[in-house]
Amino acid sequence: MLLSPILALIILRYLRKSLKAAGLLQKWDRLFMVAMAIFIALIVLGSSVKESRYICMWVGHALLLGLVFLVFNQKEFLKARQVMFAVLPLILVNLIEDIIKLTNKGFYTTWENYFDATEIFAIFWMAAMLFINNRQTKALEKERLIREEKEKEYKITETLKAALEVQVAERTAELTHQKEELQHALTELKATQSQLIQSEKMASLGELTAGIAHEIQNPLNFVNNFSEVNTELIAEMKQEIEKGNFEEVKAIAKDIAENEEKIVFHGKRADGIVKGMLQHSRSSNGQKEPTDINILADEYLRLSYHGLRAKDKSFNATLKTDYDSTIEKINIIPQDIGRVILNLLTNAFYAVNEKKRLGIAAYEPTVTVSTKKTGNKISISVSDNGNGIPQKVIDKIFQPFFT
Repeated sequence: MLLSPILALIILRYLRKSLKAAGLLQKWDRLFMVAMAIFIALIVLGSSVKESRYICMWVGHALLLGLVFLVFNQKEFLKARQVMFAVLPLILVNLIEDIIKLTNKGFYTTWENYFDATEIFAIFWMAAMLFINNRQTKALEKERLIREEKEKEYKITETLKAALEVQVAERTAELTHQKEELQHALTELKATQSQLIQSEKMASLGELTAGIAHEIQNPLNFVNNFSEVNTELIAEMKQEIEKGNFEEVKAIAKDIAENEEKIVFHGKRADGIVKGMLQHSRSSNGQKEPTDINILADEYLRLSYHGLRAKDKSFNATLKTDYDSTIEKINIIPQDIGRVILNLLTNAFYAVNEKKRLGIAAYEPTVTVSTKKTGNKISISVSDNGNGIPQKVIDKIFQPFFT
């Protein structure tokens, strides 16, 4: 007989839970607390005072119907209507049963078993629907939490993406500026080189200067190469950011930073070469001309040796030559071949000087230059008695940009 207040308490419990999940409980919480207190009072009063049982029962029915009306007419309770569909059959069965019991006791007595069966079925229906609703609610809550987590990750991704894009843009602008400065320096250097007046006394110095001008191309090549690599890495980084692969983004950002350090290093190197450039140089017109390769090799041997001696007065080395006198003049660009020979000799003198600094007794630094004609080919050899090239380096000596 007091089933209505009990059902009302069940509905109120689910309504509070639903509104709490939606963040709307504050608006209705006070009303719900008052309603729960009233229904509890009806249960207590109806159970303890027999004379008031019918009054409590019909007041409970009235309030329960009002609660049902409230749920189906307020948008805030949209998600809670599934609970009402679970409880509504039992509410209607109980209400009809009480009305028939009050108006036609004989009819109720005749059909009491059917009413009881219907009421049991309604109870099972309510239990099953509440169980299903509870599972669905948990699943929806889990889905909501997952969605919120994804939204947080997305916001973090967007923030990181924006920060990385700003950083990449700044570094790209800096790299571009450095590249333009080096290109401008090289252009000016070549323009100056082409305008210098050649003098016989400055021939050796002019060749050395041309070699230095050639050397500046190496750091510029490094800058160009790493700038292109960074451009590709930036494009790859943007793709990984879109994928949310932050570990790969960090690895690419690290590679960009390392390339940046290399570009700065070679930029400073080029800057040092430009500042140390001698004022006189002989430019190459790119035309091949008949050249005595023995004289050319010997000229750069002396030039390289005396250039090193100018930097380090204490350095001395034995120079050995073995030129093939059968070699006639050949058509080459003497400045270009001379730069190759100069670089080989510079490495050789560096190697013997490093070994000399070890203080090995009876060690005499020796550098040898030889030429030889074999058929229609000519070979030029530069050797030294220094420490040699480490095995781990030998496999990479023909690798571009290795050193």
